[in-house]
Amino acid sequence: MRKLTLAATAAATIAATTAMADTTLRMATIEPSLGQAITMATFANIVNGQLDDVQIEVAGGGAATVHQLEAARGNLDMFMASPTIYNFISRGVAMYANQEDAAEVSENLALLMWFPYGQYHYAVRGDSDIEFLDDIEGATVFLGPAGGGAFNAARGWIEATTGLVAGEDYEAITANWATGFQSFLDGNIDMYVNGCIDPCQQFIQFTETESLRFIGPEDHTGEAVDAFLGNFRYLAEIPAGAYGNQVNDGPVMSNDTAVGIGVRADLDEEVIYQVTRAFWENIDSITSDAPWAQALSLEFAVQSLAGMPLHPGAERYYREIGVLE
Repeated sequence: MRKLTLAATAAATIAATTAMADTTLRMATIEPSLGQAITMATFANIVNGQLDDVQIEVAGGGAATVHQLEAARGNLDMFMASPTIYNFISRGVAMYANQEDAAEVSENLALLMWFPYGQYHYAVRGDSDIEFLDDIEGATVFLGPAGGGAFNAARGWIEATTGLVAGEDYEAITANWATGFQSFLDGNIDMYVNGCIDPCQQFIQFTETESLRFIGPEDHTGEAVDAFLGNFRYLAEIPAGAYGNQVNDGPVMSNDTAVGIGVRADLDEEVIYQVTRAFWENIDSITSDAPWAQALSLEFAVQSLAGMPLHPGAERYYREIGVLE
């Protein structure tokens, strides 16, 4: 019996080693300057530094909605997930309504971890006469790339808390992330919106030369706000003093949500177990250089959202350390 046990153990070890050997995982994320892309790239860097047999190759740019579909179809290994877009693809609705295979291929999607998207920062210049979101009537703003998830979330928060409608009560410019930020730097728009975990690179850059104020609604309560938040969004404060030239003298209420690192469900269990373990066991190595990493937690990572299943390899690690029962 002992020989059989040793043989079985050896066979399992050989199988795991074979699966791990020279494994390259292709990760796609959004615009590289954004906080969520930085989080994912940092994840890849930590894993690449710890595992000799696994390499994560990161490509930045494009839409997370497209990346999710490509992963489901087997053309990508890792992507930026969100409860909302997973909910859409699993039902074949919204932007996936014309993709006949969407609901079917969504069964090949799984979760490695969730992390906070970051508070939506509604920013104006420090000397602006706009003090609340309620004051942006007639203003020109950048909410995010038109039609994207960030645009829709920012637009929805403003409408739910103030009643102001994009395109009717204020102008929401059509631009990509880089152009939208440059427009704010150049003084061509009144408000710039970016969701990120503080400190955010864009606001660090802006406050090197100018003062900045983050604004919120006069009232963030009510049925419209509850409906906007739904199951996947939540209230979150932007603290005072996060940036050198920030003029807020107190916290500002805003909205946040979860995003995550999604993977193909058919990826090898041992590979994803080792990748998950390598990240969480070495995350402390970056907290001094990346303060936003302090916002990441195991409890947040494993929460159940939109029915998106954990990959068996990730689930094994989380159960092993006791964060899942």
